[in-house]
Amino acid sequence: MAQYGPVPDLIVHGKIVLVTGGGSGIGFSFARLCHSRGARVVIGDLKLTPEAQQYLSQVQGDTLAFEYCDVSSWQSLHGLISVSMMHFGQVPDVYAPIAGVFEPPWSNFWDDNEQESYKTIQINVNHPVKLTRLAMRALAGAEKQGVVCLVASTAGVRGNYFATLYAASKHAVVGFVKSMGQADSEEGVKVVCVLPGMVQTPLWTERDDNVAEQSKYKERAGLQPAEIAKVMLRMVESDYYGGGTCVLRTPLEERIVEEGYAKSAGTYDPSPRPEPDMSRIKSVLQSERGKAWNANRFPKC
Repeated sequence: MAQYGPVPDLIVHGKIVLVTGGGSGIGFSFARLCHSRGARVVIGDLKLTPEAQQYLSQVQGDTLAFEYCDVSSWQSLHGLISVSMMHFGQVPDVYAPIAGVFEPPWSNFWDDNEQESYKTIQINVNHPVKLTRLAMRALAGAEKQGVVCLVASTAGVRGNYFATLYAASKHAVVGFVKSMGQADSEEGVKVVCVLPGMVQTPLWTERDDNVAEQSKYKERAGLQPAEIAKVMLRMVESDYYGGGTCVLRTPLEERIVEEGYAKSAGTYDPSPRPEPDMSRIKSVLQSERGKAWNANRFPKC
């Protein structure tokens, strides 16, 4: 079987970067940072903050695109890649599923007021997982390498009785990234993750409930979104951070909490098992190579 990785240093200058949640907070900071480094950027979000709107209005030339996106809709996520094709003529090289929610009154474990499923899981888990799959399909079709950089949380490596569903969703993201490490070396798609501590974003400051007060938001040392964006850019651009790498960033420290697939090979395995037969997965991915992105393809996916 052919091997298409690992992904080398991938400098964002001249590349296309897709960001969900790019209208505010960490998402906007990452989108702006990549754009300032010479990337073309697709921002997907429900709306733009005044700061983001002002930035977009000042951009010269066709290097930045905004598209309304409901990340709980897989068709909406698919549409963001189509926007990249329409504006820039190519699928993105870098994908950053950043949109997320923290214990909203309309979707949390304790109020339990949803009839079919938890919207928090759709936004915080299903969305980054699905966008990663769409990214792999798009990159294989374009026959190029790329990076997916997800955002979890320190809640993804600890428990949180107050924010049970949020913590569970971030554990899921961390587990997914660790599981996807092998895609770097074999498929040329590097999937990595940053785990921030509390960040001063609209997730906390623009709420119509008292969750921020209950969780002692003002009593905790917080990070600025730009600090997390810088960590993400390093992880995207440097092959030091191989697929599956998870980096924890708090006001007190920055450290790798998961080495990634390549660097962790041969280390302690708590549950040794024979290598699985990857032929089915290989054949699925191979069937997607060289197939141009089709904006109308989603209903048949």
